[in-house]
Amino acid sequence: MKRLLLALLFVVLVFVIAVTGGSFYMLSYSLSPDDNRRDTDSFYVQLFERYPDIQQWTDSIRGNNLLRDTFVTMPTGERHHALYMRNDSACGRTALIVHGYKDCGVKFLYLGRMYFEGFHYNILLPDLHAHGLSDGEAIGMGWNERKDIIHWISLIDSIFPDSIDNSSIVLHGVSMGAATVMNVSGEMLPPTVKAIIEDCGYTSAWDEFACQLTEQFGLPAFPLMYSTSILCRLRYGWFFSDDSPLKQVAKATVPMLFIHGGNDSFVPTWMIKPLSDAYRDSSKRKVWMAPGSDHASSFRDHPEEYEKTVEDFLKDIIR
Repeated sequence: MKRLLLALLFVVLVFVIAVTGGSFYMLSYSLSPDDNRRDTDSFYVQLFERYPDIQQWTDSIRGNNLLRDTFVTMPTGERHHALYMRNDSACGRTALIVHGYKDCGVKFLYLGRMYFEGFHYNILLPDLHAHGLSDGEAIGMGWNERKDIIHWISLIDSIFPDSIDNSSIVLHGVSMGAATVMNVSGEMLPPTVKAIIEDCGYTSAWDEFACQLTEQFGLPAFPLMYSTSILCRLRYGWFFSDDSPLKQVAKATVPMLFIHGGNDSFVPTWMIKPLSDAYRDSSKRKVWMAPGSDHASSFRDHPEEYEKTVEDFLKDIIR
């Protein structure tokens, strides 16, 4: 009997050590910033590889000093970075474009070009917390970052002073950026925020991590999801279940466009339905599924249809 108890105790001890070690590994694996996140030149190279037709335009606006950098101090005391460009024909319209997981604003200049050239908007592309040239020790999966975006919204009139009397802001996020703008949607927003566009965002950090735990490691949610979520709360102040764009969208009142690739396996395509269904006012909600597109590829695969979908959505809201 004593040997049996010792054996059981040993098994429990091994289990606890394995789960604890696994939790630390999973948290670091998921939320640690990219080691090369400040290598801006490499992000331009990646942008041009994915969207080669944008290089001439990007080289032109950079060469003519039209694309500017700004650094601001967040309420947390951190220093955050953004790219921005003023459009003389904007009439107060600004697109705040939010990048994805372990990306930065540079890699989303393809959307910046759409808004700047196609729609005549000012553009603002911040680097989220722990991304690009912005400070931060850990990625927040769009939950903590929602506060940063709200602060950027408050700064738009100072970045584009001609917008003060007629400011109209569109939030457009992709992947984790989409989760970020959906998390923003459930907060108290100024009336200057007229529309929100989410492209392939997830229902919650819990759902996304659970999918990836199974997809990449072949593991079930229990016990690692639970133990890692607790560790995240102890280290960074939030549980995985706190980060729920699904719950935030249910509180949203700003018109929203939901976009997803029809063949997305990284943020599974099924997530668009509960997200769009959670938005209560169907008259202010639109949904577009990009045929055959995988994760964050809807614009690349269908540029004309993507642009028309966004333009048609916005034209009834912002004039």
